[in-house]
Amino acid sequence: MRLGVITKLRSYLCVLLISSFSIVCGQAIAKDISDFNFDWRFQLYENIYDTKQQAAYQHNYDDSNWSVVQVPHDWAVPLPYTDEKGAASSGFKAGGVGWYRKSFVLGKENQNKVVWLEFDGIYNNSDVWINGHHVAERPYGYSSFSAELTPYLLFDGQPNVVSVRVNRTSYADSRWYTGSGIYRNVRLVKADKIYIPQWGIQVSTPNIYDDLAKVKVQTTINAQAHQGQEAKLHIEIFDEQNQRVAQQTAYVDLAHQTNVVTEVEVRDPQLWALESPTLYHAKVSIYKNDGFFSSYKLIGDDKTRFGIRTIKFDANKGFLLNGKQTKIKGVNLHHDAGAVGVAVTKEMWRYRLNKLKSVGVNAIRMSHNPHSPELMELCDEMGFLVNAEIFDDWDRTKKKSKIRLGDNAVSGDAGRSYDEYFKQWAERDAKDAVRRDFNHPSVIMWSIGNEIEWTYPYYPKSATHAEDGTDYYTEAPDYTPERIRKNLKKHNPDSIDNLPIVSNMLRGFVKEIDTTRPVTAGLVQPSVGFTSGYTDTLDVVGFNYRAPEYEVAHKTNPDAIIYGSENWGAWREWRDVKDKDYVAGIFIWTGFAYKGESGPLPKMGLEISLFDFLGNKTPRGHFFETIWRSEPKIYLGTTAASQSEFSYSETDGWTFTARKYPKGVWAPIRNWEWYDIEEKWKYADGESIVVQSYTNTEEAELFLNGQSLGRKSLKAFDEDRVIKWLVPYQAGELKVVGYNQGKAVTEDMINTHGQLASIDLVADKPEMQADSYDAIQLHVTLLDAKGNRLFDDEQKVEFEVTGSFGQTFVDNGSEFNVGDVLADSVTSHKGRAGILIQSSTQAGDIRVVAKVGTVKSQPLILKVK
Repeated sequence: MRLGVITKLRSYLCVLLISSFSIVCGQAIAKDISDFNFDWRFQLYENIYDTKQQAAYQHNYDDSNWSVVQVPHDWAVPLPYTDEKGAASSGFKAGGVGWYRKSFVLGKENQNKVVWLEFDGIYNNSDVWINGHHVAERPYGYSSFSAELTPYLLFDGQPNVVSVRVNRTSYADSRWYTGSGIYRNVRLVKADKIYIPQWGIQVSTPNIYDDLAKVKVQTTINAQAHQGQEAKLHIEIFDEQNQRVAQQTAYVDLAHQTNVVTEVEVRDPQLWALESPTLYHAKVSIYKNDGFFSSYKLIGDDKTRFGIRTIKFDANKGFLLNGKQTKIKGVNLHHDAGAVGVAVTKEMWRYRLNKLKSVGVNAIRMSHNPHSPELMELCDEMGFLVNAEIFDDWDRTKKKSKIRLGDNAVSGDAGRSYDEYFKQWAERDAKDAVRRDFNHPSVIMWSIGNEIEWTYPYYPKSATHAEDGTDYYTEAPDYTPERIRKNLKKHNPDSIDNLPIVSNMLRGFVKEIDTTRPVTAGLVQPSVGFTSGYTDTLDVVGFNYRAPEYEVAHKTNPDAIIYGSENWGAWREWRDVKDKDYVAGIFIWTGFAYKGESGPLPKMGLEISLFDFLGNKTPRGHFFETIWRSEPKIYLGTTAASQSEFSYSETDGWTFTARKYPKGVWAPIRNWEWYDIEEKWKYADGESIVVQSYTNTEEAELFLNGQSLGRKSLKAFDEDRVIKWLVPYQAGELKVVGYNQGKAVTEDMINTHGQLASIDLVADKPEMQADSYDAIQLHVTLLDAKGNRLFDDEQKVEFEVTGSFGQTFVDNGSEFNVGDVLADSVTSHKGRAGILIQSSTQAGDIRVVAKVGTVKSQPLILKVK
């Protein structure tokens, strides 16, 4: 008989004898994972042909004059903005060739171990050497990967040297800001020769009942020794209080690589849900049979976090989480975070996710690539649904802008992109993305592509808009298959349509790893995709800016599951899905302002979002809060009638006329932009002002200096959900009050501001950890003597920061801020500015003062523990 009881592990040698059989418990040789982010040396070169860098991979190369950096590191952050060596699409930053080197020493006790490095992300075209030996490469800048070092390591007291080359000479290879360098975490891993590799534990919950969940644990074991011998796996499930709630044991004969599937039953499971994102973790321990009776020695363990939940997409009911119909209130996010570029730590992401949750967001589409593990962890912890996207380009690249959005003027080597590597690397990149994020309960679908049809020109040509004279942005095309099929044959220069073929290939890659989640993509020509076979390769069909097609798509393809994968942040986009159960929800563009996809300079990014670069809530953010949250809210803003797109007449009432753009500006951008509205009340006396209010209350009443200017019903403005008044300007207090059932429940106000009198300095939290990763965001507001924000006053804000801290980053939230973010000052924007302070490894206090000229804020003391 086999002993089925596993003793509690001790750090000392113990022998437990039971019925003449034994388990021998030596010191646990668990997988040793260490932080490898500190003390890298870095040097940036202009191009790959620079002779000074060509020998930097060698073990004895002299890097003593290089800079010392901590990763995550985005070398583009301190570089100046340029439209000569940079491009509008990728944020006007130069590229280059970056080299990183780091030395470390290994003791002789590691000679019989397997050692590797784990890189969470390097942008891009990276090569890795250890002691002069090339051990890894990765063209795709968003893939996490590992590099095994074992064959080339030194254990005789000499330093081992890791060298990493990052070739970002194609600075315009993306449609958004990518950053450059080792911009995510790095870990050094040491394990026994029998070990669980990176992402070697996959957990799913296929069967969940009221009082029981069957948890499937699939473990991969690599054995570089003792092949053919027996090993034992002990699987334990722990709850959030670290109490063991289930366990199971399995036996296996070791091979070069072995996959072991076990089922563990968890009683009375706590489900992962948006309002209560309960998490468990699975620990897998490996014991090797020493061949003495039934004695087993612990040789290593590993663990992973997971959640117990069910997901389902339905053609008529949309998305269901744990059997409950749940409308997706999502946003798209790029992977940069304002001033810090793409070197974003977990706490920086936490700050941003807290902002998104505050306005009712419950889902994130990771646009348009795998994002950082830390962001994925936070989505698990905080209760966000995730559309995990893998690719923006496949085998054909999209056009990129050089000087201004939409000029499509990037050419030559500057625009060389991932399409060159797709055929060779797509399978590995796709599978690794799924493996890495498999255990995240937040992930509800895998997206294999975004707007791929633009790279197959016969797709947009085959839609019926041009033939019928219908507007692509506001009207649905004809969905008649015969007509579209005829157009495809006419416009496709090849006899075969490769798009669905490639899509089906990618689907296969995903399904080889994960059959528990649906495959999706964001389509810009769904009417063509339903005929060509593209949608047949998808489990769930994403519509990018195609809300006008929901009804006809559902009518003609009633079994198809559809949702808005990319939507304008406008009322009509939510109005078109909120009462349509068959549409799972939407992902608006975007949650936060992002760098790139802009121009001309000084416009370096796009603020078409719920929050600006600094995290200030935008008018659009206030608007969506009124429709995505139930708590009574009202918001107030103004626009000079001479500049407003809204106009009023006694005969026509309120009308909307979209703004006109000068020659050279990509006119369709108006679909993404918000209305002209400012949080100010300061104009010329008597000037006609369009006052606007967003609310979820039944009625709103406007007051100017205490006098009512009329109460209006929200239902009367259902076309745009913007309550409006035309008011002649008069200095003083403008206030709006929201009413439900005749009772005042919320209000907002704006006052005419005076001159600068004080500075308000606040922090998003009072303390942080001394770990070099934690960060505190501070906000500055310029105020007059009555506490009113100086909305239209731009001033140089200086920061005095003393104490124990690491890097600081200044910002003002504006898409036109091209100043040095590493400076100690910034020009305010709309009366606001901010500074992000990252911790160091030293505990202590940080003292912060903000000043404009002789006006200073009260000192703010932050704790670092």
